[in-house]
Amino acid sequence: MSVERLNLAAPRHIAIIMDGNGRWAQQRFLPRAVGHHAGVKAVRKIVEFCAADSTCEVLSLFAFSSENWNRPESEVSILMALFLTTLQSEIDKLHKNNIRLCFIGDRTAFDSALQQKMNEGEQKTKDNTALTLVIAANYGGRWDMAQACKVISERVAAGELSSHEINETVINKHLSLSDFPEPDLFIRTGGEQRVSNFMLWQLAYTELYFTPILWPDFNQIALQEAITSFQSRQRRFGYTGDQITVIANP
Repeated sequence: MSVERLNLAAPRHIAIIMDGNGRWAQQRFLPRAVGHHAGVKAVRKIVEFCAADSTCEVLSLFAFSSENWNRPESEVSILMALFLTTLQSEIDKLHKNNIRLCFIGDRTAFDSALQQKMNEGEQKTKDNTALTLVIAANYGGRWDMAQACKVISERVAAGELSSHEINETVINKHLSLSDFPEPDLFIRTGGEQRVSNFMLWQLAYTELYFTPILWPDFNQIALQEAITSFQSRQRRFGYTGDQITVIANP
């Protein structure tokens, strides 16, 4: 573990489960779709905040889980349409603000128009450096590990890799987020306190933060409160508190 990571004062990678759109709408006696539209506005605010913060390199948002297909068909259709229209309206803005867009998850389940727009967004913004925005769509942590195991087993069968060479580093290289630092701070809005199959491998040493604020109401102030909580914690990564003190003050 690097000294830099142990002494990290601010999160380089923030991962968020954006929960509570539907409940936000229901509390206002509005259709759930209105809550999802309000959630998109919250995304804009948080992306802008992180892009302006020089210490934040990656912002990962759980937009649609592999389990969300179990929702009512009408709601899934609304979410897919909103996903497409949001990409159509936001890609140019992201590019203008030097933000790189990446997607993780099994995109083959989406229709061709959405897949094309996802690919377009990644290609157009691939060289941007202000912030990397990772959108997890049709993603699940178990799926991520299963697809990694499948590729690794295929490499072993092809003679490219020995089973004795398989370790954490090899597995990590075949996961969706292999090119990014692991999340430092995980946030879940909406009051639920679980990770819901999100980045199961990558969250091993992530600091967890749960807030009752519903996602459409989550703003820059709420995010700063989460970051302040993160900064107040001592991250040990298996070391003792005394060892961390020595590392921080050599």
